Amino acid sequence: MTLNTFNLPDVGEGLTEAEIVQWKVQPGSVVAINDIIVEIETAKSLVELSSPYAGVVAELLATEGETIDVGSPIISVADGDDDAPAPQMPGELSTPPATTHPSAATDASATSGFTADSGQHADAQEPPEAGPLVGTGPKADAVKRRPRRADAEPMQAPTPQSAPPADGAQPANRVLAKPPVRKAARDLGINLSDVEGTGRSGEVTKRDLMSYQAQRDAEQDGANTFWEATQKPQDQRIERVPVRGVRKATAKAMVDSAFSAPHVSIFVDVDASRTMEFVKRLKASRDFEGIKVSPLLILCKAVIWAAARNPSVNATWAGDEILVKHFMNLGIAAATPRGLMVPNIKDAQDLTLKELAIALNELATTARAGKTQPAQMQGGSLTVTNIGALGIDTGTPIINPGEVAIVAFGTIKQKPWVLDGEVIPRWITTLGGSFDHRVVDGDLSARFMADVASILEEPALLLD
Repeated sequence: MTLNTFNLPDVGEGLTEAEIVQWKVQPGSVVAINDIIVEIETAKSLVELSSPYAGVVAELLATEGETIDVGSPIISVADGDDDAPAPQMPGELSTPPATTHPSAATDASATSGFTADSGQHADAQEPPEAGPLVGTGPKADAVKRRPRRADAEPMQAPTPQSAPPADGAQPANRVLAKPPVRKAARDLGINLSDVEGTGRSGEVTKRDLMSYQAQRDAEQDGANTFWEATQKPQDQRIERVPVRGVRKATAKAMVDSAFSAPHVSIFVDVDASRTMEFVKRLKASRDFEGIKVSPLLILCKAVIWAAARNPSVNATWAGDEILVKHFMNLGIAAATPRGLMVPNIKDAQDLTLKELAIALNELATTARAGKTQPAQMQGGSLTVTNIGALGIDTGTPIINPGEVAIVAFGTIKQKPWVLDGEVIPRWITTLGGSFDHRVVDGDLSARFMADVASILEEPALLLD
């Protein structure tokens, strides 16, 4: 039997580390080449890794919640075991023979010990130390398939729902819970061992968790409050949030950009009434049926159009030269549960209005689900941030590293506006633009923003 070790690969440019989010396999699982084995979070996104080997998972070398350096081993896969029959279907645990040689029993015990410590099985004990470790856990009946607990003794297959072995391999305080319940408990800061399970074999269900949370809230006078009791010292009322993953990468990128590129920002108020009318017509159009359409779509088209008229805003500062890009990889800043991401739409200049609308919808859906891939965030040329979705009028956005311009789209609301000498209500928005003054001077930035504004004021210009 050959033991193959899989090291954490570099799944993106410059990746140095990643966090293990969730294992899709467990010791004893049968895997084929290209089977998904683990989900990791890099500095940019969630990524699923596939197995480069076929065989039986021998050991998980990293726990969920652990940050691993690129090149470090994360899993070992055995390419075969002459002593163990093959499972009936992929993903099931391989069942060891009834009799085991002492050396094999020792290996099984070592593997079994890792499984219990790593929390990968639903019936494994909770880790003794506090931490973000969360087991993926199979169904409760998987106990039948992994009775490797004896120390150099032949093992006996346990009966269904049997009690833990008398030798104490599985302590009585073990907790059964499915992966979504474990994740919810971690998000709520609840120790599953404090929750009384009412499910099969004492499994903690989502209802049990919610009931416990409600009871805990009731004990705090029934009020969900951010402020903690003043009876506690202030140093005990400070929440410490680890900086890692997307948040860590975003922080570094923003600092690098803010202190390396000299930012200049300008603003312009725009009468977007005709854009609002145009969006209304698109929503009623059969061609756009089932497609989400918003003023952001028109702004994106306006930015692409204006960049073609002012090419230097679609560029990169490279020290001794300026790289002007004759393509538009339009970045869209997206707030996600894991932090700020800026995926981009490749070659957006070639898309029709309908195709661009579909691309925007797909980009937003993928980003909110945390499934944006590193390749989707590389090679951006200019970024749009839609702060108006949160009711904000305008702002001074920080330029995405590697670019020289970013446009902030403020909220659109009715305001008094002077038109043909009369004050009337119109749909008004404010655009804010930040530019790298090494590449884009005041005149160029003003002309670019004026061109963007002209499209919002009269979308029919796009037909020219």
